[in-house]
This record gives sequence, structure tokens and C-alpha cells, in this order.
Amino acid sequence: MTKTFPETAAQYTRRVLGYRGKAKKALGQNFLINDRVIERIVAEGLPSDTAFPLVEIGPGPGGLTRELIKRDQPLWVVELDKEKVAILKREFTQDKINILNMDALKLNLAELWGDQKGWLIGNLPYYITNPLLRHFLAQKDSLFGLTVMVQKEVADRMLAPPGGKEYGLLSIAVQLAAEPLKLFEVSATAFYPQPKVKSAVVKLVLRPYPGLEIEESMLMRVAKAAFAQRRKTLLNTLSAGLGLTKNDISMVLQQAGIEPKQRAEELSISDYQKICQILKHSGLLV
Repeated sequence: MTKTFPETAAQYTRRVLGYRGKAKKALGQNFLINDRVIERIVAEGLPSDTAFPLVEIGPGPGGLTRELIKRDQPLWVVELDKEKVAILKREFTQDKINILNMDALKLNLAELWGDQKGWLIGNLPYYITNPLLRHFLAQKDSLFGLTVMVQKEVADRMLAPPGGKEYGLLSIAVQLAAEPLKLFEVSATAFYPQPKVKSAVVKLVLRPYPGLEIEESMLMRVAKAAFAQRRKTLLNTLSAGLGLTKNDISMVLQQAGIEPKQRAEELSISDYQKICQILKHSGLLV
């Protein structure tokens, strides 16, 4: 039987915060209080299958957690704020939930569920969104996918194609690891307190790295060098960032069919893979 709750998310949040303090700005806390948004995140963001484990990052007082509990699947929640952990432990004493009071950047998913694969979901603290995404994308052997609430600007960067100002290292890292899909945007009124930025829910279905014999770490190293100074040409940024001569870089770019005067944001992931293959085969980069 599916569990039900007598309070709306807004009523629940007001009640429990009355017991244990307010949102903490230093921790980037903006709690979801809109039931429709919460229901859509779960309905559209998670597979219908519930056989796999689930971990929620940054549950706060548990607005989204209440909806996740209805799925009746193995659930972990990771919360740094001790006051919010106390709320979670009090409100969900009868539920199948594992509450971890820790920094999500130190979470090892394999230690939670061994060699299984699970799904990550969460309203990520906006001030550490990028580090959190990188941390969990690096653990993709333990995940089928991620569904995350992020700042709209970050969502746009995650999905950006080559050629625009939004396209950068985050775009490449996300698109290397996953098929990203922006599910919907969320207005500030869905949160308490209301953030000053627009938000969006993004679903990432992870996939094997498509880099053939080129390691993902090598591609990211080259991309990081290219984007180190966005206004400069690839000839200059790759030479400086990789510690190679301009003659070597010019040769590599010529073989890859790329103009040395192009800039980092103009190259696709496939272009970066070509550069890496030539660097590796020529012995210039190991």
C-alpha cells in the first residue's frame, strides 16, 4: 500500500522548521515546497522500476524525501546539516530509509550498495553544483543515472552544443558521461526561501564512455587546457596548457582537420577525441 501524508509539502516544511530552525544561507538551502513540482521530479525523473537503490542528496527537512518513500525501494539520504538530520530522523522513524549525516562530496556509492547500480536524485545546493556533479559522474559505474535540480544557467551549460558561450568543460564532462535531458524549469515560488535565480530539473542517463582507446581523463585534460583561456586560440591554449611547442600543436591540429585559430568552444567532443588520438599516437601526450 502506497504511503500517504496528510500535509502538503508547504505545510510540512513550515511545521518541521518551526521545531528546528530555518534555512541556512551558508549551506545554500532552498527547500522545495510545491507538491506538483515534487511529484513531477519523481514521476518524470525516475524510471518506473523500483528494484534498484536510490540516494537523495541534500534532502533538507524532507519535502522530496516524502515522495521518494512512496516508491518503497532502498533509499539513502545524505544531509550535511545536523538540524535537518534531526528532523529527518524524527519524521521518518517508521520508514525504510538510511539517513547519513555527512558531506556528499565524500560519499562513495560503492560503499553504500556494493556492485549494484542505483540512481541519484536531489535538489543540489547551487553553490557546489559543479563539484557534486563531477564527484558523482566519476562514480558512474555505480549509477544508472542522476536527476538533479540545478540553477537554470547550469542546466543550460550542461546541455549546451558547441559554438556558444554556455558550452564549456561542464558541457563536455556531462555529455561524455550521459545523455542529458532538461525535463522542466521551476519558478522561485516553488521554494522556501525563494532563490534569486531560476531553476531546472535535468535527467542524466549514464552511458559507457564513447572514446574508443582514448581515456576520458585524457580528453578532459586536453579540454581543460583548451578552455583555460577562452579568448585565445587553440594553438596558444593547448601549447601552454599541455607544455608542448606551438609547432607540435600546429601539426596535431592540422592532422585533425582543425584550424589553429579556432577557439575551445568551437570544437565538438568528437574534435577533442581526434586531437587526443593524434597526441597519443604521436607520443606527445601519454
